[in-house]
Amino acid sequence: MSSPRQSRPGAGQPPAPGRTSAPAPATTPATSSHPATDSADARLAGVHLPADARAGDADFAAGDADFAAGDGTDPSAGDGTRPRTGPVDDGPGTPPVDDRPKTHPVDEARPLGRILLFGIQHVLVMAATPISAIFLMSATLRLGSELTVDLLSAAFVLSGIGSLIQSLGPWKVGPRLPFMMLPGGAPLVLFLAIAEQHGLPTATGSVILTALFTFVVLPVFTRLLKFFPALVIGTMIVIVGVNLVKVGAVLVTGQPGTPGFADPANLGLGMATIGFTVVFYLLFTGVLRQLAVMFGLLAGTALAAVTGAIDAGGAGGELVGLPRLTPFGPPVFHLVAALPLMLYSLASMAEATGQTVINAEAVGKRIDRRTDVPKTVRGDALTSLLGAFFGLPLMVTSGENIGIVRVTGVRSRFVTAAAGVVLVVIGFLTPVTRAISVIPSAVVGGTAMIVFAVITVLGIQTLGRSDLDRHTNTFICAVALALGLLPILVPGVYGRFPPSVRILLESGVAVGAFTAAALNILFHHIRPGIAARLTAVRTEGDR
Repeated sequence: MSSPRQSRPGAGQPPAPGRTSAPAPATTPATSSHPATDSADARLAGVHLPADARAGDADFAAGDADFAAGDGTDPSAGDGTRPRTGPVDDGPGTPPVDDRPKTHPVDEARPLGRILLFGIQHVLVMAATPISAIFLMSATLRLGSELTVDLLSAAFVLSGIGSLIQSLGPWKVGPRLPFMMLPGGAPLVLFLAIAEQHGLPTATGSVILTALFTFVVLPVFTRLLKFFPALVIGTMIVIVGVNLVKVGAVLVTGQPGTPGFADPANLGLGMATIGFTVVFYLLFTGVLRQLAVMFGLLAGTALAAVTGAIDAGGAGGELVGLPRLTPFGPPVFHLVAALPLMLYSLASMAEATGQTVINAEAVGKRIDRRTDVPKTVRGDALTSLLGAFFGLPLMVTSGENIGIVRVTGVRSRFVTAAAGVVLVVIGFLTPVTRAISVIPSAVVGGTAMIVFAVITVLGIQTLGRSDLDRHTNTFICAVALALGLLPILVPGVYGRFPPSVRILLESGVAVGAFTAAALNILFHHIRPGIAARLTAVRTEGDR
């Protein structure tokens, strides 16, 4: 099979008669049942792709896929710089061929009403994540109701702004792909750990330092990707998921030792919310099944209202409100306290690489990873920098909405841009954020346990593609999980250590990721090099 370059005329030559110049669509190897996932994992883990896949990447990197890059030029039109302007007549008896460049589906603008409808669908699926994140912050840090409402408003507004940045891609920020941005996950856990150890102003300063650190190391981060293969990332994601499930469960049960711990009423609400979600997922199909988590949250809230577990007294107030700037006071900058977040940001950049590749393949758009992946990372860093001034943890791109793209077949990035606008509007409407804030924590905890458990499953799936049949990989994973889960399963185990050391050791995510990366380097990079040198020395000695 010839590549697109072989079938095109050279520079300055006219196109062949009767042939269109649209580039061939991207293809994936037929041997993979999950091309998007397999391709992303191969790139992250440094696995050598098949020859035809490497040839396709080489062709694209050489710059002969201008249409896929979105500049609207036709490489075979004359010198490759003039776009086609209309139909071309190839002679008598041949119908004219409209050879103008066609818009890629990801860049296609649909009717406003339809785009808005699809955007609301994305919001409904993803809204549980910022709600869970802010409720988790409020419950863990014992924040007041007014501050919780302000943070929830800021979470919606910044999620919307981040989604707009990633979808529209102004200048060199954002990959122009259908991405959503949300708070939560491992950055939230690290933010809470820093806040409990050093205070909320220091946690805010740590987010700012991490965002700036990301911009600084971005030019060289691609060289570090070989040290974060699927084995390291999968181990880290499993630790993140286990930690988050535990934290979500605390929203249902309360803190051990407190008067209301394991209240049967709260346990009932949490379990009922999980049960509702299971029923909806069982009965629904297609897009409605994608909304099962949100339907479960709504059903749990309705049950709480019937049983009198909701206090709606604070749901009124002004119609429009603005998120509060620096709600925890001026940021305090502490480099040692920020180290866990900085360490996580390296793994987050590797994760952003995989998500960008998977998203592009889901919408059928060929990208140049050397230029488009940094755009995603810049979007993450810029949104996180803005969010820090409103008291939020690191903001990250979400890959969950890619499932909606696959189910509906709607690949336009303007849909997620519309979802971003909806999120911003929700954040400014005070009655909406106040109404959301009165949802009982047990209901949110039940929803959070499911959402966060999905992260654990994703980590297990990633580990399943990490060649655990090799004893070395099994050993690396086991040691990293043991050390990473220790501070999660036994809280306070490092309580007698100095504060500067404790802040690192008590972050199970950071410890697990660092251990997995260090052992991976030791066993798969340093040890083979030493063995090769010893073999060479013995060979020379035998001579």
